[in-house]
Amino acid sequence: MKAVTWQGKRDVRVESVPDPKIQEPTDAVIRITSSGLCGSDLHLYEVLTPFMTPGDILGHEPMGIVEEVGAGVPDLKAGDRVVVPFQIACGSCWMCENSLPTQCETTQVTGEGMGAALFGYTRLYGAVPGAQAEYLRVPQAQFGPIKVPEGPPDDRFVYLSDVLPTAWQAVAYADVPEGGSVAVLGLGPIGDMACRVAQLRGAGTVFGVDLVTERLHRARQRGVETFDLRDFDSDKELVAAIRDRTDGRGPDAVIDAVGTEAHGSAAARLAQSASALLPRKLSGPFAERFSVDRLAALHTAIELVRRGGTISLSGVYGGMADPLPLLTLFDKQIQLRMGQANVRRWVDEILPHLTDEDVLGVEDFATHRVPLDEAPHAYEMFQRKQDGAVKVLMKP
Repeated sequence: MKAVTWQGKRDVRVESVPDPKIQEPTDAVIRITSSGLCGSDLHLYEVLTPFMTPGDILGHEPMGIVEEVGAGVPDLKAGDRVVVPFQIACGSCWMCENSLPTQCETTQVTGEGMGAALFGYTRLYGAVPGAQAEYLRVPQAQFGPIKVPEGPPDDRFVYLSDVLPTAWQAVAYADVPEGGSVAVLGLGPIGDMACRVAQLRGAGTVFGVDLVTERLHRARQRGVETFDLRDFDSDKELVAAIRDRTDGRGPDAVIDAVGTEAHGSAAARLAQSASALLPRKLSGPFAERFSVDRLAALHTAIELVRRGGTISLSGVYGGMADPLPLLTLFDKQIQLRMGQANVRRWVDEILPHLTDEDVLGVEDFATHRVPLDEAPHAYEMFQRKQDGAVKVLMKP
């Protein structure tokens, strides 16, 4: 089959690889019909290269048709249409039963000290072959795959794999009071969808911050009050502008949907680049002990949120030596919540908003739909924020 493989920093290729097969009774194999390109994939493309191995198959946002199931998968059959969550979880351990499948005790990558295994996401998360491919082996298929109705286009459901539950959890963790205010930093796929979810869940005012014209325009069209970073000489000016709209206090909550590749933080960017240039035997241990993030977005969130407010992190951070202003966090009495989205925790809440009216605008959420063969161009375009790229779907 064809699959998108990682070969080095900013180097992905479509190659022929062996077809996946059933290996365990709880496996399924699905034929991919749509697979998303995620902002988290760009971290592998650019920053987290010390944890990658040439030939790794990328991707973690799939949906498709079940081709084959193992004997331990009683509720799926060939021909079922499914969306596959990005994390791999058993559904029956203590963590899963307590709505924390990202911490699944069956699939935890204990050798790396990490949580549940993820599709297509570095050796830290199990180096499980990913979903930007023609076929995908799905471990723990007795729990993971979400059956969806026939008929509506893939775009109606594919975002259940990651974008929708990640945005939903980001807003839930932000704990925005009814009629309250929330600022979303970064209007890529997760930030854009988080704005929509916040409105749906009762936020009175949603502020969106970015520096890409097309992303700001998309958010404005849906009633978000947008702020263009390019209009401000400093983050302090941005903070002051949003505070002026919130009686001088700042928003009740801030969602950081940017993560480790925030603009600014030149020293951290240099450290990330230097780590990627080290020999593989050195780069991994160096990154595990001394890695730092570009923290511009997080520092802005800390300064911006009102006292007693909440910061919700959905952007991925990977640093182990990040300096944080703990005095400010403590003094402002800020609540800080974060983590990979627990997909199955939120599916039952999200599905009713997908099956009738398209209240979240998922059918036209993708800006680009490309054949799998065009993956290298899609990565470059998305990473450089070219051609209005906000969300890319690949069609094998």
